[in-house]
Amino acid sequence: MHKSQPNLPLPSGTMLGICCAVVLTHLAVLQAVPATLGLANVPLARPLVLRSITLAATRPAAPAPTQTAAAPQPAPKPRPVTVQPVSPPPAAEVSGPAVPTEIVESTSTATVSITPVLTETTTVAAPEAAASAAPLAVAPVTLPGSARVKYDVVARAKGLQYQADAELLWRHDGKQYEARLEVSALLLGARTQTSQGTLGAAGLAPVRFSNKSRSEQAAHFDYNNARVRFSANTPDAPLQPGAQDRLSVVLQLAALLAGEPARYPTGSRITLQTVGPRDADSWVFVVEPAELLNLPGGELTTIKLTRQPRREFDIKVELWLAPAQNYLPVRTLLTQSNGDFVDQLWHSTSAP
Repeated sequence: MHKSQPNLPLPSGTMLGICCAVVLTHLAVLQAVPATLGLANVPLARPLVLRSITLAATRPAAPAPTQTAAAPQPAPKPRPVTVQPVSPPPAAEVSGPAVPTEIVESTSTATVSITPVLTETTTVAAPEAAASAAPLAVAPVTLPGSARVKYDVVARAKGLQYQADAELLWRHDGKQYEARLEVSALLLGARTQTSQGTLGAAGLAPVRFSNKSRSEQAAHFDYNNARVRFSANTPDAPLQPGAQDRLSVVLQLAALLAGEPARYPTGSRITLQTVGPRDADSWVFVVEPAELLNLPGGELTTIKLTRQPRREFDIKVELWLAPAQNYLPVRTLLTQSNGDFVDQLWHSTSAP
C-alpha cells in the first residue's frame, strides 16, 4: 500500500505535459506491436453444421483425427507446461499445388474436405485465377468449419508489457472465405487484419489482404498477371502458385495438416509464399514435436510449426495447431529481433 500524499496543486503547464507524455507512450506501444497472423476441445455455443464439398479422387485423403471431449481445467496457466516429443522421421519438403476437381455435394459438420484429382499436368479454373501446371503428387486439404475464436494476448513493446484481447472470425461457404483477426487493448486502440478470397482443390486462394491500424494498407492478388499489387507506394511482386497472406497462411497450414496428418511428420518443411501489406516473401515452416499446452481455455495437445527469421529484422513465428479444434490455431507467438513479442493464447470458441 502506498501512503497517501497531500494534494498539491500542479501548474497547468505541468499537467498538460504529463497528459501528453501518457498519450505518446500509448501510441508508441501500439505502433510497436507486430502485425499478428493471426483452440482445447470445448463444445461450441450451438451446433455448427456446414455444407461439405467432397472431391472425387484417384487416391483418397487420410481421415482427420477423431475429436475427443476434454473438460477444461480450472485456473489454467497461459504457458505450455508439458512437451511430448515425437521421434523425427526423415524430413519431407511439402507443397500443395492446384489441381482440377469433381464436386459431389453432401452434408457434414464442422469441416469441409477437398480432395484433388491426380493428373500429370493439371489446371485450376477459379475466379481471378490463372491456369498453372502442377506435378503428380498433390496435398489434400480439409478446411476447418466456420468459427469465432477468442484469445488472451500478452505482449511487450519497447520495454512495456501489456495485455489485450483478440478475436479470429473465420467464415466460408465452401467456395469463398473471409477471415478477420482483430487485436484490441484498452487505451491503445485496435489493429485489424482481413483476408478474402476463394476456395479450391489446393485450399485458400486469397484475393485481397488488408492491415489496418490508424490507416489501412492492402495487397491485391492479380492471378491473371501473376503479380501482387500493393496499395502503398511499393513495387509489385511476383505471385507464386499457392501464395498466401499473413492471415490466410495460418488457415492454409491448418487445412494442409488436417487433410493428411501423416504427410507432415516431425522435421517436415512447408514452404509458402506469404504476402504482407508491403512485401511478399517465402516463409518456411518446420513441423516440430507435439506439445501439450495449458491455455486459458483449457489443456490440449497441439502440433507446433516454426518459421525462423532469415534476415536481421524478420519476425520469428511460432504456431500451435490443435487437432481437437480442427487444427485451428490455439497459440501464436511472434517475436521480433529486439525481443519484443506478441503471445496470443486460446480462450474460447463459438459459432460465428
